[in-house]
Amino acid sequence: MRIRTLMAMPFALAMATPAHAASGPFFSLGNTDFIVLLGFLVFIGILLYFKVFRTVGDMLDRRAEGISGELDEARALREEAQSLLASYERKTREAREQADRIVAQAREEAQHSAEQSRADLEESIARRIKAAEDRIAQAEAAAVREVRERAAEVAVAAARDVIAARMTDARNDALVDDAIAQVEKHLH
Repeated sequence: MRIRTLMAMPFALAMATPAHAASGPFFSLGNTDFIVLLGFLVFIGILLYFKVFRTVGDMLDRRAEGISGELDEARALREEAQSLLASYERKTREAREQADRIVAQAREEAQHSAEQSRADLEESIARRIKAAEDRIAQAEAAAVREVRERAAEVAVAAARDVIAARMTDARNDALVDDAIAQVEKHLH
């Protein structure tokens, strides 16, 4: 703030317009314009003697260097931020790709599992159908055997009834004699 005031003072003095208070010759102490000019020149001389302009210039240079350093630091921070952003975007993209691969693999596994389950179910159904067909075949065979046995029993009973009805004592004796003759023939 002080530096600005010092820099603005000569400019303000040069721009100031007198209030037409000057009277007499210009190079006299009664002329306010001359007094102001002398004061201004003394002031500029003091500034030059104490090297204020150089000090102010050095201060401005240091400030410019500081600002330049801050700009360089800001650029470095921006580049680092862009690098981090690119890194995060890459990691996000990789994570998304990995998630897509996991989802695709899960879908494939689910499809494979569904196909395997379907094949297992079809195999189980085929085994059950085969077992049911085997039981049906066994039941059928048992039913046929039972029917045959029953038919044989009925036939034997019917034959006994028929033979008993047709058989006479004389015929019975002839059959017994014939059976004995056949047994003797086979024994000898």
